[in-house]
Amino acid sequence: MDITVTPSVSAGSPAPILATDRIKSAADISVIVIYFVVVMAVGLWAMLSTNRGTVGGFYLAGRSMVWWPIGASLFASNIGSDHFVGLAGSGAASGIAMGGFEWNALLFVVVLGWVFVPIYVKAEVVTMPEYLRKRFGGKRIQIYLSVLSLLIYIFTKISADIFSGAIFINLALGLDLYLAIFLLLVITGLYTITGGLAAVIYTDTLQTGIMLVGSIILTAFAFNEVGGYNAFVEKYMKAIPSKISGDNITISSKCYTPRADSFHIFRDPITGDIPWPGLIFGLSILALWYWCTDQVIVQRCLSAKNMSHAKAGCIMCGYLKLLPMFLIVMTGMVSRILYTDKVACVVPSECEAYCGTKVGCTNIAYPTLVMELMPDGLRGLMLSVMLASLMGSLTSIFNSSSTLFTMDIYTKIRKKASEKELMIAGRLFMLVLIAISIAWVPIVQSAQSGQLFDYIQSITSYLGPPIGAVFLLAIFCKRVNEPGAFWGMVLGLLIGLSRMIAEFAYGTGSCVEPSNCPTIICGIHYLYFAIILFVISVITILIISFFTKPISDVHLYRLCWTLRNSKEERIDLDTLDEKEDPEDPEDNLEIGELGPQDKSCFRKAYDLFCGLDQQKGPKLTKEEEAALKMKLTDTSEKPLWRNIVNINGIILLTVAVFCHAYFA
Repeated sequence: MDITVTPSVSAGSPAPILATDRIKSAADISVIVIYFVVVMAVGLWAMLSTNRGTVGGFYLAGRSMVWWPIGASLFASNIGSDHFVGLAGSGAASGIAMGGFEWNALLFVVVLGWVFVPIYVKAEVVTMPEYLRKRFGGKRIQIYLSVLSLLIYIFTKISADIFSGAIFINLALGLDLYLAIFLLLVITGLYTITGGLAAVIYTDTLQTGIMLVGSIILTAFAFNEVGGYNAFVEKYMKAIPSKISGDNITISSKCYTPRADSFHIFRDPITGDIPWPGLIFGLSILALWYWCTDQVIVQRCLSAKNMSHAKAGCIMCGYLKLLPMFLIVMTGMVSRILYTDKVACVVPSECEAYCGTKVGCTNIAYPTLVMELMPDGLRGLMLSVMLASLMGSLTSIFNSSSTLFTMDIYTKIRKKASEKELMIAGRLFMLVLIAISIAWVPIVQSAQSGQLFDYIQSITSYLGPPIGAVFLLAIFCKRVNEPGAFWGMVLGLLIGLSRMIAEFAYGTGSCVEPSNCPTIICGIHYLYFAIILFVISVITILIISFFTKPISDVHLYRLCWTLRNSKEERIDLDTLDEKEDPEDPEDNLEIGELGPQDKSCFRKAYDLFCGLDQQKGPKLTKEEEAALKMKLTDTSEKPLWRNIVNINGIILLTVAVFCHAYFA
């Protein structure tokens, strides 16, 4: 669908962006070119200077990362282009409440660093499904969680990031939506295959710096234009579009008038668009799933050189998560003030003329502000910011998705697959993942009244709570076993999918044209639904577990909280299910493989690019292996640094409470 903005017929509406106003100046193009050169240079440096020849080196950066790249990468992986488009759009539509979703993370990054990461480190895992396999045994939970995680990535992050990035490029360069999507994927694909978590983390750090600088500059321009904070509060409540009737429909005033509670995070539990019990309890369930059990997030913490660096990285990410409320949500609200007729359009035909969809144009709030307000050169910087957020998020997801599919699914299908076969399978799967995500874009475009961030949170409310329930009980209730965990997740998935499929079958509708989905199905707010789904999953897991055989402690040492400091040797349940390991394909050359002396220049360059030329190190003695294992599973901290990170953790939690109270 072409969503190129066309002139509106409404009197008094601001003129849409003309082709001559788009990014065409030499200054803008120069900034974008410099951005790509610097990012690729950093990526190339990181790729060539780190070890990608081993599992630990490729997926966990050799557990050598320090706190500041970890914190920056956590932030960049979380803040994708969907935040700049979706979060700003939600701010334009309904005020600051969505900023509470960002501040909720301040609590759960502390929970991640202090509770979950130590368990994962002691369990010696690379992926989250691998942890559940060690904890419960069997293979079905591992495969199930891998498949479900990939579905969540498709329905939320990948499709939403692709769509939001394409919106910005469409407005900035005038390209067709799907042509913009194609170009984004080509760029991101080339960027992703450089490979290795270390390369991704270092480039994420650069992307974070670019995002912060660009968004701070835009926020300064926006508040200067609107006349300061006090004028911003006053003018937002009066930002009503000039055309509020048409298309032979009656439009209620609540559809175009800013909410009376626009500047409050906590809203009415019944009539509020983000009810406060849902924001406190329902959102905490989603945050537990996302920040403490999601592969993309946890993988960065597992790359830390020690626990103090992992915790400090979480704290840095927490402090950075304070900023989106001011740099994105409120900036989107300023966009509604300055370009009311466009951003806050309510007549379906008007909205379709401006942004290509009838349900509303709040998603173009941030891109419109950039294109209309920023001078030459800074427009190019802001397009670089959007590309930075998009690429930082997508590359992280592609890397983790490929890891989940290859390590947890494909190796079960092809037990003796060579390293080359796994590499090809992972990249082919990435193409399938992208194709499905593109096919989902039209649904993303029209869902949740056109509010992208609302759409993302609703999908995670339908699919995430059962996963959060299983991980929480796996760590804190050693009585929980494999049948309970598996059937609890299955029941939770079936209930969640029922709500999701029904909602999309009926359509989410908009304020002007509400959905006819029955109240019993769609009438429960998605955050309340998350609470209900979580409770059902927990009860199911506990009931089945208590009626089936418990797991002996010998299999649980250092896998759950009460046994986290055990020194006894653990017999992993997953080893009991293993058959004799196939011969390591790296030990000998496979049939048809070339030795180093037989490779062409092209093949040598290819192996260098993918990290396949790095040779295995010398074989370690048993004593050296034991010492290395102890280092990789060590969660001890030096007293000084332990105290420093603990104090900062308390300060971060205090700041979170203050922010919620001030804007409550």
